[in-house]
Amino acid sequence: MRLEIEKTLDTLRPMLHADGGDIEFLDYFNHIVLVRLTGACEGCPHANLTLKNGIEKKLVELYPEILAVRDINLGDDE
Repeated sequence: MRLEIEKTLDTLRPMLHADGGDIEFLDYFNHIVLVRLTGACEGCPHANLTLKNGIEKKLVELYPEILAVRDINLGDDE
């Protein structure tokens, strides 16, 4: 599963790179994907939208066993 997640994130990176950001895959545990948004995405007011409406949506669409994607920099205040 980790390899599939990495490959999918690689397809989404150009979208983040276009705005000066990137994503780092950290872990997959208990059906939760842990990532770190970096570059311009780190601290961006729209980071949660990017995470939920872009990255999480695509990963859950491809892999329904994934329950959520969490950025360790955003915390759990979603």
